[in-house]
Amino acid sequence: MAAFPNVNAAQKYARDVVGGKILACSFVKAACARHLNDLKASKAKAYPYKFDRDAAERVCSFIQLMPHTKGKWARGKQRIKLEPWQLFIFSMIYGWKIKADNTRRFREAYIEVPRKNGKSIIAAGAGIYGLCADNEYGAEVYCGATSEKQAWEVFRPALTMAKKLPNLRKKFNVVTWAKKLERPDGSKFEPLIGDPGDGASPSLGIIDEYHEHRDSSLYDTIISGMGSRDQPLVLVITTAGSDIAGPCYVMRDRCVNMLEGTEQEDDLFAIIYTIDKDDDWTSEEAILKANPNAGVSVSLSYLKARQASGIKHARKTNNIKTKHFNIWVSAKESFFNMEAWRKCEDRTLRIQDFAGIDCYYGFDLARKLDLTGMVRVFVKRINEQNHYYCIGPTFWVPEDTVNSDEDRRTSERYQGWVNAEFLEATDGAEIDYREVLAHATEANEEAPAQESGIDPHGAANLSHQLDDAGMNPVTIAQSYTHMSDPMKELEAAILTGRFHHDGHPIMTWCVGNVVGKYLPGNDDVVRPIKQGNQNKIDGAVALIMAIGRAMNAAQSGGSILDSLSDDDILVM
Repeated sequence: MAAFPNVNAAQKYARDVVGGKILACSFVKAACARHLNDLKASKAKAYPYKFDRDAAERVCSFIQLMPHTKGKWARGKQRIKLEPWQLFIFSMIYGWKIKADNTRRFREAYIEVPRKNGKSIIAAGAGIYGLCADNEYGAEVYCGATSEKQAWEVFRPALTMAKKLPNLRKKFNVVTWAKKLERPDGSKFEPLIGDPGDGASPSLGIIDEYHEHRDSSLYDTIISGMGSRDQPLVLVITTAGSDIAGPCYVMRDRCVNMLEGTEQEDDLFAIIYTIDKDDDWTSEEAILKANPNAGVSVSLSYLKARQASGIKHARKTNNIKTKHFNIWVSAKESFFNMEAWRKCEDRTLRIQDFAGIDCYYGFDLARKLDLTGMVRVFVKRINEQNHYYCIGPTFWVPEDTVNSDEDRRTSERYQGWVNAEFLEATDGAEIDYREVLAHATEANEEAPAQESGIDPHGAANLSHQLDDAGMNPVTIAQSYTHMSDPMKELEAAILTGRFHHDGHPIMTWCVGNVVGKYLPGNDDVVRPIKQGNQNKIDGAVALIMAIGRAMNAAQSGGSILDSLSDDDILVM
């Protein structure tokens, strides 16, 4: 046992997390439980994987020979000492092997941890190991990022480590250049901005702060270039972010599904340090749960000060939640709780199961050059409360907008959704409302509308046609008067589990982009706005209108806004 001190510490960490001795969120518990369960399963001859304690110990020992490059530890010329959670991560990624050929099991690894928790040590250490000690001839190690500055956040510590270790350079024949580490066999370690280029054959790709990436092109190119490698690895190390339609959150979603057992991905390792849905983020326990290096690389007093600042200053709250508690938000002042929204997802929902249930429609037509949405909401009365079911929303965008070069981020996002059949691209440069009408009429035959809330922007002709189709359109001005009550009802339904949706990604994106604009002097009155032109909220507005029509049908008594007029409080 004494021969494997690092592995033993990693194993103890896993047992202590699962046993409740170490504060940890459900995702960390799941990652630890997965390892312990796999250890038991690996004893069976038919199980395809094994845990190689020697390989795990080797990588942990190697990285702890590296020197610190910053702060008091660097001044004291100290070497890195991995904490138990870091030992666990390295042991998992490098220790699990395929029995058949003894190559590594995990080809993708996702580590999500708040700022100041020693990410650079994990990334730089993995990079040096990949260059020198991974038994990969002609290794190609890249640290990729969206900017040169960010890429150097990983490469600079690795370069400094190599410069401080003459014995390492001598043993592995490492040559240090200004922007590259090289070995005589052609092995190299260098920062990367954009694609590696034709001919590259990455053995290790390190992607830092993936939440800042607009698309998955860098990740995809690294993966596609790894075909000739026996045991390649893509290592993503990131904090949480604000773009839940971006590639990082998509990968995180995969990881969550794997950790929760809804999907099996045997070659994916993931660990996510955050707090749980019902945790009070203002508590000290939340700090410790989300920050595994609290009291080591980041002081508890610093984290408490940041927490206090978030409590005191509402405009700072979401940024602090994201950076120090790894809570994803889609806008810096997002109105809806997106973690609660995720809990409301039910992909088994089907329109045909709601035959005879009251259905309300919402149409947000926006501009003819951009996104248009139609939402259907079914309403069931359960235990004297409304439950809302949003199933099969439909979105349209002009084909010219999808292919536009003016906003590549938006057009690439739209292209992805069109390819996945979540978004309809209409011919030409403008939305053809005839297509919207045709689809709405067909949908109404399947689920008849009690009422349809419709955005007045350019809606006169379509409204008449919907009326002719028996869909009972009601024009809804985007004002405090009409939007506040249903917006708050949607928020309450999401938080209490009375809202249910089918996981449509565009709807999720739109809801996450909603920012609340409050009536001056009255925090009880709010309406939805967006933050920046890229953050569309059309689906959310249509949803709020549909819920508003459902509330209106069931409401007895007046709204708190009945005494106000649109002229008084409409602020667009």
